[in-house]
Amino acid sequence: MARRSSAARRYAEAAFQVAERDDTLEAWRSELEAAAGIVGDDRALRVLANPAVPEERRSALVDDLLGDRASRPVRNLVLLLLRRGRIEDLPRVAVEFGRLDDARQGITHATATTAAELDRGEIQALTDQLERSTGGRIVLDIAIDPSLLGGVVVRVGDRLYDGSVRGRLERLRNRLISGAL
Repeated sequence: MARRSSAARRYAEAAFQVAERDDTLEAWRSELEAAAGIVGDDRALRVLANPAVPEERRSALVDDLLGDRASRPVRNLVLLLLRRGRIEDLPRVAVEFGRLDDARQGITHATATTAAELDRGEIQALTDQLERSTGGRIVLDIAIDPSLLGGVVVRVGDRLYDGSVRGRLERLRNRLISGAL
């Protein structure tokens, strides 16, 4: 699995360099995401990844599937992945490309898990607080976990902020056991 992941990362890095050089990062990102969605469909992938189907036929299928939704450079990357037997890596290449573009823009992804749904004001306040504490832009995903009891747990990269009722009770319990109170 690591080999496939690193290959996808290398293809994404090469594509990112080309897009940066040509000043077409936004177009590359949207076209790669569209291509990954189209070509990554299970039915299409079964045919495209099948070595029993002649390569010319699979290449023609890629052209048909992508139509005018992908520029020549993006189409060439998809066809390269097809020729090298790595077409199933295309969705991961698109994800890695997006990660590189987010890093370039200073965007950090975070996930907030709450016991109940948050309204827009609460989401905005949480996003603002995270941006102040990290010093960068935050794209916040919200997950609901009714087992939390209350509060919020936020993961930003490899950091975990536990403001849940369960987390607070656990910390209080640990302090009581250790005699810190």
